[in-house]
Amino acid sequence: MIKTTVDKSSVVASSEALSEPVRDRSRAIGTILVEQGRLHPNNLNEIQRYASDRKLRFGEAALQLGLIDQHDIDIAIAQQFNCPVVARGTGGGVSDDVIAAYMPQSEVIEPLRALRTQLNRRLNADHKILAVTSTGRGEGRSWLAANLATLFAQIGKRTLLIDCDMRHPSQHLMFNLNNAVGLSAMLTGRAGREAVNRIHPQLRLFVLTAGLLPPNPQELLERPVFELVLELFRQQYDMLILDTPCTSEVADAQVVAASADAALLLVRRGHSTQSQLVNTMKNFNECGVNVIGSVITDH
Repeated sequence: MIKTTVDKSSVVASSEALSEPVRDRSRAIGTILVEQGRLHPNNLNEIQRYASDRKLRFGEAALQLGLIDQHDIDIAIAQQFNCPVVARGTGGGVSDDVIAAYMPQSEVIEPLRALRTQLNRRLNADHKILAVTSTGRGEGRSWLAANLATLFAQIGKRTLLIDCDMRHPSQHLMFNLNNAVGLSAMLTGRAGREAVNRIHPQLRLFVLTAGLLPPNPQELLERPVFELVLELFRQQYDMLILDTPCTSEVADAQVVAASADAALLLVRRGHSTQSQLVNTMKNFNECGVNVIGSVITDH
């Protein structure tokens, strides 16, 4: 049984970007920054001279000259080590909640990396559909699903995150996506694989939003077409993560979790009640849900 404790309240930015040796990596970093439009080519020689005169690293020199900021350096370093950083904010970026995407060096993500490692050992090519569940709303279930999907994509797995909460969806907000066409449209035959969104050209992360809210979400999930959609995606992706509705309000989560290969139960300390957890586990057992672990979060 997996048990992981996560505290997402304190996001600690890394300053390791300034530790890069000038001789080995400064020109490469400069090239990356130029390619990204964060530096003008004419700035490179100026920065090199400034760094050489003051015995500074390339990043320190560029920062002191006011030509870039710390985020620019973080992005360049991440690209050097084949770890794409997704922009933050509207207009193609992700929300503040998807920390793993725009600040992968944050300490708050380390427990999730440990969780990813444990899941990797329990899931395989035949068992790769994971439902992320929780008893109530506001417990961080969608936050966990979004960041966990991002982490799997960062190790090269072709990962699809599906928002199966067709009552209170949130993944379109997490990734700043249009929610007009999504899972609900696929389940009613009004959309196909084109409804899937790729988040970053260098990151194998894909998101299928919930789509327009239907009047009958549970009925749609219980139709055979939902199983067919999952089997179609099983053939196309290395990892599928399903963000479910909460278990205490509707039975949708039981349907989704039973269709997955495994389920991960999120528990929020001081928020999730014992009776809710007992009822959830009872219902999951009756439906044959394979609960392989739990995650305890403080916020």
